[in-house]
Amino acid sequence: MQIPDYSFSEVRKLKGCMRYRAVFSGLIAVLFTIAGCVPAPSATPAAPGGIPTRPAAVAANTTNSDGPSSATSTPPSVDTPSAGGPRAGGILHYGLTLVPSGIDPHVNASSELGIPLNSVYDTLVAQDKGGQFHPDLATSWVISPDGLTYTFELRHDVKFQDGTPFNADAVVRNLKRVADPATHSQKAVFLLGPFDHAETTDPYTVKLVLKQPYAPLLDGLSQVYLGMASPAALDKWGDQYQLHQVGTGPFRMLSYQQGQSLVLERNPDYNWAPEIRSHQGPPYLDQIEFRFYADPATRLPALLSGQADVMGELPAQDAAQVGANPAYRLNLVAIPGQSVQFFLNTRLAPGDDLRVRQALLYGTDRASLVKAVFGTTSPVAAGPLAAITRGADPALAQLYPYDPQKAAALLAEAGWTQKDKDGILVRQDQRLTLKGILQSWGELTKVGTILQAQWRQLGVDVQWETMSYPAALDAARKGVDELIPSVFSGTDPDLLRTYFASSQLNGFNWAKVSDPEVDAWLEQAARTADWTQRAPLYARVQQRIMEQAWILPIRDQVNLNAAYSRVQGLSYDVQGWWPVLYDVSLVSKR
Repeated sequence: MQIPDYSFSEVRKLKGCMRYRAVFSGLIAVLFTIAGCVPAPSATPAAPGGIPTRPAAVAANTTNSDGPSSATSTPPSVDTPSAGGPRAGGILHYGLTLVPSGIDPHVNASSELGIPLNSVYDTLVAQDKGGQFHPDLATSWVISPDGLTYTFELRHDVKFQDGTPFNADAVVRNLKRVADPATHSQKAVFLLGPFDHAETTDPYTVKLVLKQPYAPLLDGLSQVYLGMASPAALDKWGDQYQLHQVGTGPFRMLSYQQGQSLVLERNPDYNWAPEIRSHQGPPYLDQIEFRFYADPATRLPALLSGQADVMGELPAQDAAQVGANPAYRLNLVAIPGQSVQFFLNTRLAPGDDLRVRQALLYGTDRASLVKAVFGTTSPVAAGPLAAITRGADPALAQLYPYDPQKAAALLAEAGWTQKDKDGILVRQDQRLTLKGILQSWGELTKVGTILQAQWRQLGVDVQWETMSYPAALDAARKGVDELIPSVFSGTDPDLLRTYFASSQLNGFNWAKVSDPEVDAWLEQAARTADWTQRAPLYARVQQRIMEQAWILPIRDQVNLNAAYSRVQGLSYDVQGWWPVLYDVSLVSKR
């Protein structure tokens, strides 16, 4: 799903294997229904000009205030409670697949941390499966005509789990912490965009002031990384806060043993769930115990033995086994954001030649690769954004069909015409060699093996080195390798700025590209509230990325989640990775 957070952001891990075509012949239809039917988020829930709005629940077919959505709304993947209503009580055991290096949502960036902590924290606004924004800790909001000020009216009846009142001062304290350079925020600070400051106008009204308009702000404010933490707990625990987290959510942290378990317990005072949840009042479960299963081989045995009631990121052949067992339910959750991709370093030879980069794309049989490693559980990626992501350009699917003859012609045009005794192309006594990074997530070793074989047929020698995430991150920033894998989740296409803006050359711009037009398109899109104007800008960016072959897209990621049948009411939010455990109940013991 995701590799450990180390700085700024992180890569989600993926899992896959083979030997399951027959079982998944029906599941793939479900997958493509998911991938094709999730609608685009709306741009703003308040009309520019200062008119407050309280968004209504999303209907089955959604039209956004800034134009029609890209598709119809997909019902959440929910297990219906048994007759008689949900049963209160019980302990849910949930399998986590990554041990993050840190779990403070204001500091760390792992998507994995959101799986438990989405139940500990509330956010100012909530985002539904259709991408619409709803009141959460804020009851309403107004956006100024110039898009620089967001004024939030807050609930009066909320307390943090330690009894500290939730109010405007608490919001200001949280946002100051995120924005403070001393916090070293790896993700939350970027979700605030061009944040300037926050101020209170009365005890339950807070203003967020931006340096320039930022259309994705509400999307960021709906994510756990900007969840509201108790100011008293922040002051008390300081650098040790991640071990003693306190939010306003339906569950509170009971204990955390890094690499072993994280236990949450029911917040009996919780009575302010957003309207998009299935019930009001405290959660049904007494406790949730999260256990770590970093080794994919341990996940299915843990599920079948009862160590875990829910397990994510099952290898595909294991998911097939679960799908055939009536005692379990299998959920295929398509993840928005980046596709799984390799950045192609444009500043190192031979990848500094566009013809070589394009040859690599034409010379990759991506359909066969994805089928061999992931079977039918993931679509082949077409560009930098997964197809389910709002703003993903469907026209990219027509680019770079598998064409080894065209690949060979491009390499010959670039001067690579002779082969040595090993069948590797040679030019001026230099072999056509690429150095690449592999890691343990996402079946990358299998992907790398197949790429190596496919490209060797072209006369290209690929030399892989497996690295830890910190080492890979350092190497990618220094630009010492030609091929660097990546995948980041997110619901707004503004995430493209992180990877392709010139300002990120020392960050996650691992293709090492500097394109003034791309910079301008990305900046303009981030400042534009009207989706009908934003969408064409993101389409231009994606087209430029693929025309210039800055990345090799592999597949759109899909999380294979399984739950024992006693788990009722389980769904996943718009981000894809995070379960909504507030509505979960257990109908019986195993």
